[in-house]
Amino acid sequence: MPRDQCYTDPVANITLSIEDALLHAARVRAVKEGTSVNEVCRRAIEAYARRQDDRLARYRELQACLDADPGVSGKRAGKESREALYDALLAERRAKR
Repeated sequence: MPRDQCYTDPVANITLSIEDALLHAARVRAVKEGTSVNEVCRRAIEAYARRQDDRLARYRELQACLDADPGVSGKRAGKESREALYDALLAERRAKR
């Protein structure tokens, strides 16, 4: 969100305890990236807060796929299926970094 844009929703202020050197380094990097430490913190908190919702949504999506496939009902997934799902999960996590 640009600095000059007005907030339309109520905004809370928070206080953080952080070493001066760390804050200084964060400010320098934020300026180089054309942002602010406040914006970096806001995005980090937003991602942290939504992570659980994303996991739950992904779980429900996978469960719906399994429920929709009559061939899966009552069967255990084979080793290849587990490994493929695990590889896909790792690839998805790497892509988010």
